[in-house]
Amino acid sequence: MADFKTHVSVAAVLSTILAASAFVMGFATLNEMVLYALAGTLGGLLPDIDADESIAIQLVFRLFGALAAGLVLVIWIERLIHWQLLAAALVCYLLVRFPIQWLFEQLTVHRGVLHSLLANLLFTACAVPLAYHVFSLDAKTAWGIGGFVFFGATIHLVLDELYSIELSGMRVKRSFGTALKLTDWGEPLVSLLFICGCGLGYWLSPSAAEWLPAFTWLPEPEQLSQLLVQTWQELHRFWS
Repeated sequence: MADFKTHVSVAAVLSTILAASAFVMGFATLNEMVLYALAGTLGGLLPDIDADESIAIQLVFRLFGALAAGLVLVIWIERLIHWQLLAAALVCYLLVRFPIQWLFEQLTVHRGVLHSLLANLLFTACAVPLAYHVFSLDAKTAWGIGGFVFFGATIHLVLDELYSIELSGMRVKRSFGTALKLTDWGEPLVSLLFICGCGLGYWLSPSAAEWLPAFTWLPEPEQLSQLLVQTWQELHRFWS
């Protein structure tokens, strides 16, 4: 499989290119472009949170711990005095960072269901309502972040599959096929829970219709066909 540096680098580069393209084409503002690039980079780490010794799980749970502590500060800022507020935030961070992470490590197996397209959909289903409800981003930006999380996580799976093939010796490793899969069919209960999680996340998410105005510049099907015919005629005249 690809190492941590490769996953981060490739996900960051490809996500940045795609986010910059969205900005140039008018699909995203400058701030949204930055958020999308970061979301794609984070997505490139998520499939490895089932690896107990990986750097990814350390970074992700530190991020989750900081997020949980931040939520405590926001929710209880007017109800607790300063030292109580800081103590509650610290306890919340440590709770996520150690016991919850330890429990997660015990319940997950590397290259299991978290290394699948279904898990990528679950990551997206969590990212969209989180961005919309917790960080108060608009619906269009929230869905864009979710899409980039899925993009980055899928890049991770593709890289793992590519690293399962040794071109020099034309040999396929035993790990081939364990990363880029629909789900882990050996864990039907977990897969069912993931499907339910996707449904819940979609229900909590805002309408994706906010993205429709971004495509108003695209030609109608009839206009597109006429444009293609005209382009073909011009090319034919040029080469004739």
